[in-house]
Amino acid sequence: MAVNLDPKPGRWILPLVILGMIAFTYFFVRELPEASPNTTLAGATTTTTIDFTTTTVDNGAHDPAVQAYLDAIDEMNAQLKLLETEMISVNDGFDSDPRTIEYSATETRIEKVATDTTALSSQFDALTAPEGLEINHDLLTTAIHLAVVGADDALTGLRSTDTGEIRRSAVEAYALLVADFNTEVTNAHNAADDL
Repeated sequence: MAVNLDPKPGRWILPLVILGMIAFTYFFVRELPEASPNTTLAGATTTTTIDFTTTTVDNGAHDPAVQAYLDAIDEMNAQLKLLETEMISVNDGFDSDPRTIEYSATETRIEKVATDTTALSSQFDALTAPEGLEINHDLLTTAIHLAVVGADDALTGLRSTDTGEIRRSAVEAYALLVADFNTEVTNAHNAADDL
């Protein structure tokens, strides 16, 4: 009879699932036209290159419903960035040697990040995408829902008996998903300018 040397053979599945979700999101977003930093428009005899590397600039000409939507996702984006900062700060403090944040405080603070991320996701779900921004809205939905998973996984990893790999992977995934949300907010602004 074969002896299983690893008492927890499934402990690597969660990090692999998280990495798979991140990779899928990354490659999916890269295939979208908005993911290209330069768009080339060909004329009869000339080629014009438009650089979209700058951050969001609103020209004030948006429909009121579109502007309200953009304002709402901007506010959520700012809140999500604050949650990311807290998550990374707590994780780094818990991992530092000597430890600067003890287990009980780490658990409380990561649990709050997870709860606040879930609340922010519910708030986002209540938004209705304006006509023409449905694809951007779907990508924002994916990013924020996966951020909820990342925050929950960080808390689960902290509470588990593993040596920290699950928690660290989940915190990295959370940061990447917040960055994805930020990118999609910028893309939504750019798409709104073209409406």
